[in-house]
Amino acid sequence: MQRTAQDWLVLTQLTHHNASAVGIVMALQFGPQFLFLPWSGFVADHYNQRKVLIATQAVMGILALALGLLTVSGLVQLWHVYVFAFLFGSAAAFDAPVRQTFVAELVGEKDLSNAVALNSTSFNAGRMIGPAVAGIVIATVGSGWAFFINGASFIAVLISLSLLRVSALHASPRAQRTRGSFTGGFRYVWSRPDLKAILIMLFLIGTFGLNFPIFISTMAVGVFHADARGYGLLSSIMAVGTVAGALLAAGRDRPGFGSLLAGAVVFGIGCTLAAFAPSYWMFAGALVVIGISALTFSNTTNSLMQLSTEPAMRGRVMALRVGIALGGTPIGAPIVGWVADNLGARWALGIGAASGFSAAIVAAYAMTRSVPRQTPSTSTA
Repeated sequence: MQRTAQDWLVLTQLTHHNASAVGIVMALQFGPQFLFLPWSGFVADHYNQRKVLIATQAVMGILALALGLLTVSGLVQLWHVYVFAFLFGSAAAFDAPVRQTFVAELVGEKDLSNAVALNSTSFNAGRMIGPAVAGIVIATVGSGWAFFINGASFIAVLISLSLLRVSALHASPRAQRTRGSFTGGFRYVWSRPDLKAILIMLFLIGTFGLNFPIFISTMAVGVFHADARGYGLLSSIMAVGTVAGALLAAGRDRPGFGSLLAGAVVFGIGCTLAAFAPSYWMFAGALVVIGISALTFSNTTNSLMQLSTEPAMRGRVMALRVGIALGGTPIGAPIVGWVADNLGARWALGIGAASGFSAAIVAAYAMTRSVPRQTPSTSTA
């Protein structure tokens, strides 16, 4: 709901359908993922993960409520949204690697791959419902109330985290604070050809392909002339695809580079179909394909990197994953937004298609070079 209301607020109320402004908001929101990369991974490996999650979730809830207050009062300006996007992104930069690795503490190593997929299923079920609800709320009472509802939703998360049975968690030993541990994640990934290949693919698709707020909003408003309900419905339809992709991933025992290759190719095909879609509903159908492939690709990178990384390094490696996947947004989102403004929304989707096909080439090359998936050791450096 937050993202849908935020993008709609910028696109239709604070600017006159300016996709570049939406791109700037995305850059500010996802830039901290890369900016705080060394610190976020360090925190994930060295601090109590449940307590970190309580802190980050509380901060994000307060920020959502504050932006809602500004919007409802009529005082909100574009620079306000820029500031809140950066602050929200800064909290999320520390939240994301902890939240992803905390799954291992909840279920243990044996069921980690399936748990990652099921976690994505629940997450994307929210993405499926949220945009549709946001569209109805925006059309009925305005964007500000969507922010209020989102802020209030964090209360449930905080209660659930506080009620967890700490004694039942599968906690792994925290990494020791030794000289070089701060940059240890970078050195570890550099020594692993398989992880480097995955991160290159993530950079390509994350930077130029995962710009869905720009793709969907510009196509909905500029091409199909939809209202807030129509925009929210498109976001929910794509989330249907992501939920389907997550459920498919949950049924796979061991992910591999073949799944990465398939996900990247289908993502490129889906973006191509969306770019040429002649009608609103044909575009919606293409979004389902994009959602399935994006989730297949994302879940596979998540599972591969967690399962092949030693527990003591997992937080730093996953912080790198999040940073590369989302931290490229400050580069890609303004470019994609400029293309949408000056060449059209369909050309912007063409960039997304190219990112998928480029990532597929990287996966194919890695497979021909027989990049191994290494077995994690027990080091605690």
